[in-house]
Amino acid sequence: MPIATVAGDATESVFFSAPELSFYSNIVLDMGYQKYTNNPQSFDVVRPTQLPSFDGEYEPDGKYYTGVRQSRIGFEGISQTPCGEIKTRFEYDMFGFGPDAGETAFHLRYAWAEFCQFGAGQSDSLFMDASTFPNTIEYWGPNGIVFFRNIQLRWTPWRDGGSHFALALERPGASRDLSPYDERIELEGIRGHFRYPDLSMQYRAEAPWGHLQLAGIVRRIEWEDILVDEFDLSGEETGWGINVTSNIKMDYTVLHLAVVYGEGVQNYMNDAPADIGIVNNFDNPVTPITGEALPMLGLMAYLDVNWNKQWTSSVGYSSLKINTTDGQLDSAFEKGEYASVNLIYHPTDNVLLGPELIYAQRENARDSFRSNDFRVQLSFKYMFDITLRGD
Repeated sequence: MPIATVAGDATESVFFSAPELSFYSNIVLDMGYQKYTNNPQSFDVVRPTQLPSFDGEYEPDGKYYTGVRQSRIGFEGISQTPCGEIKTRFEYDMFGFGPDAGETAFHLRYAWAEFCQFGAGQSDSLFMDASTFPNTIEYWGPNGIVFFRNIQLRWTPWRDGGSHFALALERPGASRDLSPYDERIELEGIRGHFRYPDLSMQYRAEAPWGHLQLAGIVRRIEWEDILVDEFDLSGEETGWGINVTSNIKMDYTVLHLAVVYGEGVQNYMNDAPADIGIVNNFDNPVTPITGEALPMLGLMAYLDVNWNKQWTSSVGYSSLKINTTDGQLDSAFEKGEYASVNLIYHPTDNVLLGPELIYAQRENARDSFRSNDFRVQLSFKYMFDITLRGD
């Protein structure tokens, strides 16, 4: 609808388009059998970090599980203004986190708005590439990829079709791993201190064969010792990471590839423990222990296959290796592996169902303990969406 504004002898036409609002929902039922055991808060997902770190840590092996926590609902809005297009997205699912871990509870996924070159709110971190997530049906998925939605302010100064370059200031945060000294009162005064946002960047090049994406992140992690005693356990580390991802399209298939390396960026990974590990420094009587940003390497390779219009499959492997420190527990997480294969039936465009086989393994740092997970999961998913357009 054109609106004319008159300034002197000049007439300027500014065009508005009718706004669009899309509503969508997924209703998902997961059911399956787990041969072994894991943290009961992760009863319906496969996470190597949540497997036992010693015999008898969790309930006995073998259980049937079921849940609807993958179900989600969301809204997307688009409107055209004289200054450019505004896009918004609000979405949540039922997978409880934090104090609701293990429960069926509301969980915010997106609260996001984009206007011209700028975006603000909660969305996929620029360090992440959501398009490389394979066509698996288990909620958590491959452990060795970057997968984190974060609160951020984003700037995209260049965009050409699907290719772009972007920068973001993201919410900081990190955690320390357990150590043999955690019961000592001297550690009770340690407080995390995040003075600066995490700085992330992303370059993506799209082509007919697929895409290549390079992402990076740098962050400052500080901790302060507020306990007044003979020790000074304050410290700081710089965390950083590089994430290279790609989708390669072939006849009836898509190959998903990802490799990520960094130090102290574990909280951006799909399934990883703490960012900082304790390091013994006994030669220094004032600072007998300090912290180190833990190096890590994540890998993933998955192949999605479209057998025909109604049948699809996804098969692949992922791993995460962390270089632990001498001050961490012998049972600290050092390596996790994840592999799966499925066969999905799509009777219509809005319905899918099928089985998935999933295997995972956890390996401790120094006590040679390993634990495994093997599941057979059957999922049913119904998808609904509708778009409303204004006048």
